[in-house]
Amino acid sequence: MSAFDELDPTTRTELEAAAFRRLLQHLDDNKDVQNIDLMILADFCRNCLSKWLVSAAEARDENLNYEEAREYVYGMPYSEWKELYQPPATPEQMAAWEAHHAKKKAAKQG
Repeated sequence: MSAFDELDPTTRTELEAAAFRRLLQHLDDNKDVQNIDLMILADFCRNCLSKWLVSAAEARDENLNYEEAREYVYGMPYSEWKELYQPPATPEQMAAWEAHHAKKKAAKQG
């Protein structure tokens, strides 16, 4: 058992929340890292974080819709962020995404 597992539940939750907020700040500080790049490398992106927040809220019977969650994750309305920081995916990014997706699909079947 790790020291982290031995923390009281409140402290553990507070540390996890602080790490999540730091992840959001890191993503905000690195807007040049595109969602498609995150998906290719880590199989998650800012939109995934938004969906996970909505799921967590639903599990607690809280009301949080996807657009509200995205505004929290992106620090602004998604449409604004997309216009300011998200260029269209390049052919190379799309090819890498397709290769990643195919590899993932093959692993599920194998």
